[in-house]
Amino acid sequence: MNLKITHTTDYVYDAPLHYALQRLRLTPQDGYGQKVLSWQLDLEGANAEVPYEDHMGNITTLISCHGDSHTIRIRVSGEVETIDRTGVVGPHAGFVPLWLYLRQTPLTTPGKGIHKLVKETPPAESLPMLHDLMGRIHKQVIYKIGITTSETTAEEALEHGEGVCQDHSHLFISAARVLGIPARYVSGYMLLEGTAEQAASHAWAEVHIEDLGWVGFDVANNQAPDARYVRIATGLDYSDAAPISGIRLGNAEESLAVSIRIEQ
Repeated sequence: MNLKITHTTDYVYDAPLHYALQRLRLTPQDGYGQKVLSWQLDLEGANAEVPYEDHMGNITTLISCHGDSHTIRIRVSGEVETIDRTGVVGPHAGFVPLWLYLRQTPLTTPGKGIHKLVKETPPAESLPMLHDLMGRIHKQVIYKIGITTSETTAEEALEHGEGVCQDHSHLFISAARVLGIPARYVSGYMLLEGTAEQAASHAWAEVHIEDLGWVGFDVANNQAPDARYVRIATGLDYSDAAPISGIRLGNAEESLAVSIRIEQ
């Protein structure tokens, strides 16, 4: 499947921005069932400073903005060829040791709710057990926008009973780590049926299973990632794989608008 993606992020400020430095994780890589046919980063109101590969192996670009600009536009676009591997990504690679993916983070630290969820997980071989876990989280946390934020923890999302793909992923990752299974967060894109326009990028989880390597679980949709998915970045949680993060100096008020288009 060939997926054409355009992702535009507009920051608008009510006063000149004194200075800003942002980290972009918006570039896909070849491998893991995908091949990048074309990809381009366009900036308005900002300058690309340096590209590099971060500690998780994600292609990252630093951009800066200073002076009289009131707006920053970040736009990536391109085409990625994908194949369906029923969620199987493959062997672990990179500088980060596998054991690090057992470490809980502030966003995934389990509380009573997640420990109860794990305790109720029926014993089984890893793959069936994890599919059961995915299904139960999908039922317990209803997909709903506007209830949680990027700072909501997995335990808080479980308490709310509502959240988005980021919350589903953190919950699954937290529970998998309690079970002693390495788990990581994945940011990327997913082709939706019936519409090309999307308001946000997507997120899912991967766990490392012996003999299979990394395997994806899209808890928000209760399914394995297939050819409709494009992987962009991975990390211990959202903060490692966020599409855009950074700092800004000054008192200007910021408004944000995101538009994403994914089509064949």
